[in-house]
Amino acid sequence: MTAGSEVDVAAERLRRWRLVLGGAAADGTGCALGGRDAAMDQALAALYGKGEKSGAGQNRSAGLGASAPSVARWLGDIRTYFPSSVVQVMQRDAIDRLGLSALLLEPEMLEAVEADVHLVGTLLSLNKAMPETTKETARAVVRKVVEDLEKRLATRTRATLTGALDRSARVNRPRHHDIDWNRTIAANLKNYLPEYRTVVPERLIGYGRASQSVKKEVVLCIDQSGSMAASVVYASVFGAVLASMRSISTRLVVFDTAVVDLTDQLDDPVDVLFGTQLGGGTDINRALAYCQSQITRPAETVVVLISDLYEGGIRDEMLKRVAAMKASGVQFVTLLALSDEGAPAYDREHAAALAALGAPAFACTPDLFPEVMAAAIEKRPLPIPDRV
Repeated sequence: MTAGSEVDVAAERLRRWRLVLGGAAADGTGCALGGRDAAMDQALAALYGKGEKSGAGQNRSAGLGASAPSVARWLGDIRTYFPSSVVQVMQRDAIDRLGLSALLLEPEMLEAVEADVHLVGTLLSLNKAMPETTKETARAVVRKVVEDLEKRLATRTRATLTGALDRSARVNRPRHHDIDWNRTIAANLKNYLPEYRTVVPERLIGYGRASQSVKKEVVLCIDQSGSMAASVVYASVFGAVLASMRSISTRLVVFDTAVVDLTDQLDDPVDVLFGTQLGGGTDINRALAYCQSQITRPAETVVVLISDLYEGGIRDEMLKRVAAMKASGVQFVTLLALSDEGAPAYDREHAAALAALGAPAFACTPDLFPEVMAAAIEKRPLPIPDRV
């Protein structure tokens, strides 16, 4: 490395520290910003500054205040200076730190934000307070996020589950093109004829092709308490994808202290999302009681409970219900979250009790969900991440 390049690296490091530290008198960098860097610094200061005076005697943080025009300008600035992933983080921080939720009820504001799963969760929590003039714009924002998620997740989910359905329907008298040759050869190795260097397949093992009839039933039981917002969004999208598969009968149930069956809206996940009501208490036992009452073919049913397991209902009854479903042949899956963020705070005592029943609770990313469902359909061990 030349002396000139070493100077450049040091200057870039100093510039980055200056942006991080904010330019207060004690930041120690002695670095002055200009042009685009100064504009970036102002955008950061409006959100993360604390009103300190910079070395130039200027107030670093004027804040965003409660002015919709100033917030709209700030949203435009951060989209100009930062990548989308950073913009989404800053938007979430602005809502949390500066209490900007109410401003999202204005159509102009919604048009300025960078839409993501977390923003959808915020909009859903504001749904009841949203004026009619804003609802159309809010639905457009939610629909854009949902369509992006469907493009990302649908094809792989259908392919993975179609394969699982085929494998779960193995038959012992398959047609030639349905023979599972690997399993057939393994099952007939005792019939190997060395003089002919071949195996005589006395027993054929094959795949039963998934027909138009329903092969499996899936019940998605979703906790709609406030901490589960991202999980509600992903579960609704997956619910719509599963409902589009003719070989799977899908039911989607959301709950707090009440239980709402949104199955008849599964053709449009946006309708499902606006049918939820984020926040409130939790009664898992009541929700599972409803789901249990809808099961007609236990041995062909997968129940997926998505919850942080903070039970406001009757704990012992909840556990008895899970045990009864499993004893009847139901495949029971417990997800602490269905999101990219990992597990939120959750009730570890309840998680341990479910694990003792053979239903370990773990956080699941959207990318892992198809494999989890495939394993449940095939009645094989779930691909539980190392960290739960």
